[in-house]
Amino acid sequence: MILDDMENFLTYLSHRLSEEILSSKPLSGGDISAAWLLKTSSREYFLKVNRQPFASEMFHAEQQGLETISATHTIRVPRVFLSGSFEGSSFLLMEYIESKHPDPSDYRRLGTALAKLHQQTHSFFGFSADNFIGSLPQRNRYHTDWPSFYWQERILPQFQLALKNELLSKDLIPQEKKAINLFQELFSDVKPSLLHGDLWGGNYLIATDGTPCLIDPALYYGHSMVDIAMSRLFGGFSEAFYDAYHEMIPKTDRYNEQIDLYQLYYLLVHLNLFGSGYYSSVSAILKRYF
Repeated sequence: MILDDMENFLTYLSHRLSEEILSSKPLSGGDISAAWLLKTSSREYFLKVNRQPFASEMFHAEQQGLETISATHTIRVPRVFLSGSFEGSSFLLMEYIESKHPDPSDYRRLGTALAKLHQQTHSFFGFSADNFIGSLPQRNRYHTDWPSFYWQERILPQFQLALKNELLSKDLIPQEKKAINLFQELFSDVKPSLLHGDLWGGNYLIATDGTPCLIDPALYYGHSMVDIAMSRLFGGFSEAFYDAYHEMIPKTDRYNEQIDLYQLYYLLVHLNLFGSGYYSSVSAILKRYF
C-alpha cells in the first residue's frame, strides 16, 4: 500500500474499531501478505494485508481455522477482531501477541498443548471448508479412509500442479493403487485428529508469560503425525517439545516412514511454490518408497 492508501485505511479501521489508531509500523517476515503492528490507547493489533484475488478467501479460511482451534480450549491462538476489504485490498486484523525466545519448559508446554489439540477428534478426515497451504489451495473433502484422503486431497493435487508447471516428470509419480496400498500399510489404525496443518517453526510463538500459541493454521482433521512430520522438516522445535508430546501421544510403530511420507506433501508444496530447489528432496522420497 502506498502511504496515502495506508492513511485512509487506518482511518477506516479506527472507525470500525471505534478507537483511534495512534501508530503503525510495518513488520518483516511475511512472505505472502504485508504485516503491520498497530497501536491504540488500549491494545496492540497485528494486521495482515494482501491485494491478491484469492486473499479474501485465504483470510476467511485463516479466521475460521483460528476460531476452530480457539473453541477447543487446548492452545492459545490470536483473537480475530476484523476482516474484510478496503479499496482492493483484503485484510485480517488480529490480536498482537508479544513473544519471547523459548526455553525448555516453554517447549514442553507447547508439546503438551499440541497433543491436547490432536486429541480433538471427528468422524471423518477433512474439514467443513477448503483452505490454503501457504498461497496454494488445500482441498478438505471428507473421507472415511485416511489413505484415500491423503492421496486424493493432499498428494495428488500437488503432483498434478508439479506436472502442469513441468517441475516433475510423469515417470516419477506413482500409480494411485501403488500409493494407496503403501499408505494403507504404513498409516494403519489412524483416527481423525484436529491438526494445525502447517506446523513449521515460524507458525508458533511463545508469549512473554510462557503461553504457547499457534498462528497461520491450515486446519483439518487428519493423522496427528502430519504435524509432527512438518515440525521436523525445517527444525525450530527442541527435543523437549517431542518428549512432552509423546508422553501424551506415543510414537507410532512406523514413525520414520510416516515422517518421510508426510514430509513429501510439504516438500511438494514448496516445490510448487518456490521451484526446482526442492526437486532433489521430493525425488529422493519418491525413489525410496515407490
